[in-house]
Order: sequence, then structure tokens, then C-alpha cells
Amino acid sequence: MRKTFVGPQLRQLRRLNNHTQAEMAKRLGISPAYVNLLENNQRSLSVQVLLSLTESYGVDLKTLVQDQETNRLADLRAAVRDPVFSGPAPDLAELRGALDHAPGVAERFLQLYQNHRALMDQVKKIGGEGSARDLLLISPETAIHDYFRDRGNHFDALETAATALRDRVGGSADDMYTLLKRQLRVEHGIQTGLRRITDMPDSLRVFDEDEQIVHLSEALDHTNRIFQLAHVLGMVEATQIVDGLVDGSGIDTNAGRERLRVELNNYFAGAMLMPYDAFLELAEATLYDIDRLAAAFGVSFEQVCHRLTTLQRDGARGVPFFFLRVDRAGNVTKRFNATAFTLAEEGGSCPIWDIHGAFRVPGVIVPQFVELPEGGQFFTVSRTTDRPVFSRQTQDRRLVVAIGCERVHAERIGYAQRFNMDDPNLFSPIGINCQLCPRQACSQRAHQPLHMNLPIDAHRRGSTRYES
Repeated sequence: MRKTFVGPQLRQLRRLNNHTQAEMAKRLGISPAYVNLLENNQRSLSVQVLLSLTESYGVDLKTLVQDQETNRLADLRAAVRDPVFSGPAPDLAELRGALDHAPGVAERFLQLYQNHRALMDQVKKIGGEGSARDLLLISPETAIHDYFRDRGNHFDALETAATALRDRVGGSADDMYTLLKRQLRVEHGIQTGLRRITDMPDSLRVFDEDEQIVHLSEALDHTNRIFQLAHVLGMVEATQIVDGLVDGSGIDTNAGRERLRVELNNYFAGAMLMPYDAFLELAEATLYDIDRLAAAFGVSFEQVCHRLTTLQRDGARGVPFFFLRVDRAGNVTKRFNATAFTLAEEGGSCPIWDIHGAFRVPGVIVPQFVELPEGGQFFTVSRTTDRPVFSRQTQDRRLVVAIGCERVHAERIGYAQRFNMDDPNLFSPIGINCQLCPRQACSQRAHQPLHMNLPIDAHRRGSTRYES
């Protein structure tokens, strides 16, 4: 079993209650010296002490032992390598020391750096309107992305509820559309109706709670009709779980809370259609063959990619992936992350990344190894996905979906097996976007970086007009 160290959490709990180590020790029935060892991560937390903490301080077990160290360490490591800082970056030992002994300072540093990133992103969009306060606000999409990533993009309560529902529904993936309509009708009294596009010109699904009917647009293909019904089942069967997660999210805007509710119900739908254990088993057996998984579970390519990012259950983890979806203009329309990869929130991500080149070969999977400016190396897979087509004006409205993992996991993925991992030129040097990328002599640079000056020599022409 993995040892559980909770030094920073324990120290913070003691200080919140204005207790000395001796006072905490008396409450827990242990010695002050042992409390000191626990706070400095020199002893792991025993079950007996954990139960005493719950009884004496009323803390939730899961909250106390939740391990966010990996994400926080990755966040700190990426932040201190930003070119905005001069001099050598702190090493891993120093960063771990900061998390262990000054977690509050580390958390505030990350908040400050997040605000810096948000400001840098917003500076690009200044057009003469909006106040300074508007420029510093974190968007609902960013808040939700961070909420999912902080939890490893995995919600065990939703997984449990979704698996229980799938067992009740029974049947095979081939009959899922009929089975879900029956589930809604028999257990919840909700009917399902298919509507013409002229009747629903601006909607793909409308759930009328007063009339107890789900209207689906005929513009939806078969797999997406199934997904929308699974989403509605999440709305009526996992209401309490979703409400609890939303209330505990810390998101305080109505738009953010409603957006989070939608994404959590989407999570439930994916978990129900692709049950965790069966999905992970087939993913590992097929070396993460996305088309094989889509065929086996009767879902779309994009739905499989999204589901792959959620396989982070303790004791049964899959490859940790990030997920990104972009349109032709480079705008990011969806993003989820279970890795240390920094995902662009806005458009204009790096053209060297073949996520854009996938538009040239619709339906073809494009694999690529990439390296970020701070040295992180990742394996990515990109492919187009089609949107609903219901008129001449909506033809060829494709998006590109990309998933990726850290290099260390690439050997578990079939798409990576044809590459020579020892090739020094294997990794394409990419950035988040030009305004934030510190790379010099990049032939694809389209903007001057906001946070640094590139060298300019009037007697020399470099690879772009921004440096020489």
C-alpha cells in the first residue's frame, strides 16, 4: 500500500484551529514529537491517527488524504521555468521543499502566476473596450479546466453512479439508443421525440422538464443521439452528486456553475456508455486504438478521446492524456487535462504542431512527438471530427481533436510504435502561442513575444521579421 503523507495539510489544519503541536497531540492521543514528525512528512499517516483526526476535527477523509502533490509540483516546475524569471530555475528538491514546508506560499505564488498568465493572454485581445477589471477576470472555461485538472480529471462518485446505471440498463452497445429511451420512459416518465431541423433550427437537444420530454434534432447522428440521452439521464439520476460537486467547486459565477454542471453531466454520459473497467481493459489490450474502442462501445472518435483523459482511478490508472479540440482558425473549443502539458485557452496555438495539419487529411490519424520550450516532451495524436451537417451552409465544418501524453507513456500506445525513440530529431519544437513562446529563430513566428525582446540587427535578416 502507498504511504500517506499529509504534513502540509496537517499543519494547516492545526493553525486554522489555533492549536499548538502539544494541543493537537493531546486531542489525537499521540506525542507532540510524533505530530512534529507527521507535519514534516517524516512519518506516514496511520489509520488510527486518520480516524482520530476525523473524530477530533471533523475533517473529511478524502479531503485530508487527497494527493494533489503531483499536479502542484508540475505547476510549480512549469511556472518557474517561464522566461519571465531570470537566472537558473529551482530544482525539484527545492520545489518539493516549498510544497512541504510552505504550501500556503506556494499556492499564492501559483495564483499570482495564473493571474500573470491570464493577463498576458488578455493583453492580446485589448481592443479599446472593457475595464482593467474585465481583463483580469478568469473565464469560466479556465476555472472549469483548472477544477477538472486539480482532481485528475476523474470523479469516482460519478463513475460509480454511471456503472450502476449501465448495469440496470443492460443490453449491448448496439441497442443502446432504444435502451436509453426505455430507461427514461419507464423509470422517469420522460418521453423522447425526434424533431425536424426546421422545428429546432438553433438546438440539437432540448429537455422540457415541465412536459417531461427530450427533443432531439434529426441533425444529430446516431452516436450523438445516444450521448444526448445519456446526458439527460445524468441530469435526472446523478443530480445530487453533480450538485455537490458544483457547490464544492469554488466557482461563484452563474455562467461558470452552469457550464460546470454541463461538463459533469457529459462526464457521467461518457462513463455510462464506456464503463471504466471494460473500457480500460480494452484500451490496454489494443494499445489505445481509438477506432477499435469507438467500434466496441458504439461511440464517436471524439467521445473516446475525451473518455481516455478520465482513466485516473487509484489502483487502475490508464495513460494520463490531455484533450484539445480546435477549429480551422485555431480557436480552442474544448480542453481537458490529466498531464503537465500546458494547454492554450485561446486561439493561435503553435502552427508547428500537426494538430493544424490534420485538417489537410480529414479522417486520418496524425501522430507526432513534440517538445515545449521548458523541455517537456509529449506524444500527440490528432484527427478531424465532423460537426452535424443539416444544410448547405453547415457543410465541411470540421474540428480537430488531439490527445497527448508524456513521452514516458508513449511505449504503451500503438500509434507511437513505428517511431525511433532514439532519433535526436524526433521531437518538433512547439510553443503555446507566439505571444508567450520564448523560442528564437523560429521560422513560424507570427508575433513578437509579450514578455521578452528578440534581438534585432539591421545588418542581418533572420528567419522571420521579428529577429535577426
